[in-house]
Amino acid sequence: MPRVFRLPIIRYVAVVAAYALTAAPVRLLAQEPGAPQAIPPGQLHAAIDKLGDLDYMTRTNAARTIRRTPSSQAVPALLQAVAEHADGYVRYRALVLLSGFGDPRTQDAVRESLNSPNDRLRATAYAFYEHNPDVQTVPVFLAALDKEEAEFVRPALLRALASLAQALADPARARRASPGDRRRVEQALIRDTGRGKDFFRSAVIEALGDFKAGYAVDVLTAIAKLDGPLQDDSAIALGKIGDKRALETLAGLQATAPRTSQPAIATAICLLGVNCSSHETYVAETLAFADKNLGFQELLRHAAAGLGALGVAGHGEAVQSLFDVGITAMDDATRAPVALAIGAVALRNTPLMLTIIEKRPNRETALALLAEGFDMLEEDLDKERFFAFVRHSYWDAPAGSPARALMQMLIGGLDF
Repeated sequence: MPRVFRLPIIRYVAVVAAYALTAAPVRLLAQEPGAPQAIPPGQLHAAIDKLGDLDYMTRTNAARTIRRTPSSQAVPALLQAVAEHADGYVRYRALVLLSGFGDPRTQDAVRESLNSPNDRLRATAYAFYEHNPDVQTVPVFLAALDKEEAEFVRPALLRALASLAQALADPARARRASPGDRRRVEQALIRDTGRGKDFFRSAVIEALGDFKAGYAVDVLTAIAKLDGPLQDDSAIALGKIGDKRALETLAGLQATAPRTSQPAIATAICLLGVNCSSHETYVAETLAFADKNLGFQELLRHAAAGLGALGVAGHGEAVQSLFDVGITAMDDATRAPVALAIGAVALRNTPLMLTIIEKRPNRETALALLAEGFDMLEEDLDKERFFAFVRHSYWDAPAGSPARALMQMLIGGLDF
């Protein structure tokens, strides 16, 4: 995994050309329908077939048509596509779109997809279980952990397991599991912090932080003390978990770790609630410095990552700092990591991101930066959750209200 942004299995592709700011107003002109609209069955099935079209706008318009169809019509067609369509990519896209409707029948399609030879389908299924943990999946997931090596599937499985461990900590849910399941899952995750490629180790460390894995504090502390590519990941994970025992280790790293690691360490200490204002200011100032001075690209990436992690945790000022630097940046060396961090915050803390965009004086340029981040992120199921939230917020808002206008702007600017 390229070391650009340390959020759970956030992956990115080559930076897409920046959204032309002059094009944004044009995209925002088309008015959204005020409610789902039924379409002829043939048109719906044709749209599903086009989900795999090579042309971007063709498949984007196809997905848009499906999203705006009533669930009573769209869900059966998507279920059929996931189960039967000849094109494996269409099956995958159909499952992603299906997840946005919130229909209970989605569980059956997801469960079947766990056994698919299609890597994309399996990754999407595990991503679904990350947000909808089911304690009955423990034996299935542990068995998969011993054989799943696909680059984009195993991180999703690790996140699903970390979510499952958190669910098993709830006594009411644990009663529906087998005795010892929680311990088996926790031990499997701890074991994976020390085995395999750094790419996979990084994924499990990030997941342990996101799902507040207090049982992993000792092993993460040991990793954080070692120089190397996983030091930053472990430091931020310790901050996310929130156990103050980590403070001694993090304070020591402030004196010994390289300069490029200092934003991650400051972020972790802030997440622990210790002198947060000064540490957050340090990370923001580091980002601004690295933007204005050549030769500090790695430091800039780490600072953007730190502010992104703070944004996910609810620190609105950190997100504002990302926008302030990213909007004025003149090249992709700054815009790319900043946009990636902003996109990740939008997926992990959607309400905060919507509040910030609503208050920005330059909404369209802020939205363009968010769009660039979304282009780089490959977390399609998480993006679909974001799209569903915005779409339903649009339908629920009164006609002519500021809330509906904001959702209209997001829908047009992000092409969904």
